[in-house]
Amino acid sequence: MLYPLCLVKRYGDRENGVAALDHVSLEVEKGERIVVTGTSGSGKSTLLNVLGGLEPPDSGEVYVMEKNVYQMSRSERAAFRRKHVGFVFQNFQLMPMLTVRENIVLPCQLDGSEIPEEYFDVIINQLGLKEKQDNYPWQLSGGQQQRTAIGRALIMRPSIVLADEPTGNLDRRNSNEVLRLLKEANEKFGQTLLIITHDLEVKKYATKCYSMEDGRIK
Repeated sequence: MLYPLCLVKRYGDRENGVAALDHVSLEVEKGERIVVTGTSGSGKSTLLNVLGGLEPPDSGEVYVMEKNVYQMSRSERAAFRRKHVGFVFQNFQLMPMLTVRENIVLPCQLDGSEIPEEYFDVIINQLGLKEKQDNYPWQLSGGQQQRTAIGRALIMRPSIVLADEPTGNLDRRNSNEVLRLLKEANEKFGQTLLIITHDLEVKKYATKCYSMEDGRIK
């Protein structure tokens, strides 16, 4: 499903630069819930960006659904990412001028795909946002904004959902709610889930856990 092989990513020059990824390899099978923990600067976010096709490694390969992501052109990779990889970001990254519904279906519009109305109804009910779908992000709580971001990540029925510190801006109650929803989405819709976090509480939602330190998986 997701196989990063011997990933290396450095920032700065070869001698004095920082190794954000130091020969990282990993196997993530379909339907797993993987949590990668680590302190700030351990390489977690770089790993997620590389796995999601956002940032090429200096060396190594990333296979998603048996396709080598970095053998694709930039435009091919963007199209592949829209269809097969969903992202949930710590700071939500919602479009402030769009409603909840418009934010969720935005990936469909960018891809030129038909909006799957029946599936949208399932998602928005699952996320508890049906009564908020005409609201704008500034009218929502932090937890509601993060749930909207989860809906956006799920709408294209991606094979993989990558979540970058999804509870980082939330209190514990909202954090637990968001993690519960991600777990339910994983179980209900079958997406593989990979979460990076510094919050050790997240580990209890995982089927498999790893830690990162100095650019290495442990």
